[in-house]
Amino acid sequence: MMGKRSEDYLEKIYELSRDKGYTRIKEISKELNVKPASASEMMRKLSELGYIVYKKRLFVTLTEKGRKVAESIRERREMLVRFLTTLGIPENIAEEDACLIEHVLNPETVKQLKNFVKFVENSPEINPRWLRHFREFCEKGVHPCDKIRTKTLVC
Repeated sequence: MMGKRSEDYLEKIYELSRDKGYTRIKEISKELNVKPASASEMMRKLSELGYIVYKKRLFVTLTEKGRKVAESIRERREMLVRFLTTLGIPENIAEEDACLIEHVLNPETVKQLKNFVKFVENSPEINPRWLRHFREFCEKGVHPCDKIRTKTLVC
């Protein structure tokens, strides 16, 4: 498993090189708020590991191996944002939190969260009853099934 810093670099290279197929050290260092020398050192390491092609003073591009890892990182982050927003977390906070937790989750946890998000998003109802109940619980602190026990309310 890669470290957080390496993953951040691969994801940023992926993002910056999408349009033209490559990026440069100055763009990477600016976006990640690091010194160009630090970015160059990481490029050397990622190049040695086979994730990028790095031509000093010219360009940085992802190898097929690097692209697959970057896409996986991106997919994991997007899934985490969807999961967190489903829980009612504002999108800007969900983005920040996803960025922090995406690097530390066990692959099995990621797999199950992905399954959960897919399940919720593909539920027959646009807004499943249990999800409405959860949101009401978050707002009021009381489970809807506890406050009203009638034949019309099915929990």
